[in-house]
Amino acid sequence: MSKVLEKIRSWGAAPGALGVLGVGLGVGLLFFGSIGAFMVHANSEKFCATACHEMGYLAAEHKDSVHDSNRTGVRAACNDCHVPHGYIPNYIAKLGLLNDWWGHYVTGSIDTKEKFEAKRYELAKRVWVYMKENDSRECRHCHNSGKMDPERQSEKAQARHMKAKKEGLTCIDCHFGIAHKEPEGPGPQELNEASK
Repeated sequence: MSKVLEKIRSWGAAPGALGVLGVGLGVGLLFFGSIGAFMVHANSEKFCATACHEMGYLAAEHKDSVHDSNRTGVRAACNDCHVPHGYIPNYIAKLGLLNDWWGHYVTGSIDTKEKFEAKRYELAKRVWVYMKENDSRECRHCHNSGKMDPERQSEKAQARHMKAKKEGLTCIDCHFGIAHKEPEGPGPQELNEASK
């Protein structure tokens, strides 16, 4: 073991070792800083709304929805609903961009509005399933049920929230089609029934 430590010490004493270490540190900082900057940019509404043609359609639908403009003034942008807020899940979700890129630029399966509309239900269902699997994690990032005041909800909303809790439903089971056009086909609750 002492011979190994002696060898490592001799490398550090070699001429230029600190320079190589400094260059390596600089390259590492530049690399990770670039990734971090890209992640911030890729989570911006500007990027989400313009990265692919189909995102432009979705951004237009979002405009003037309750998640864009409402009585409280609280606004949800694309990444608030569609990107996990934790670092590791966020990086994993960014890998999913490759699938969107593939469908848009490589296969052309959603590169026109007509093709996108033809696949809208399939794409929406994928988002619903994802949100159901993580108990609507992105919704709960802003909508903390522990902080909700039932007294400010209508009696109907209170009753539905209690029923949903008893039945093990999550936000997306009822609150879908809020920021985007609801596609034709069974909604998330009907998908639950079909899988039983």
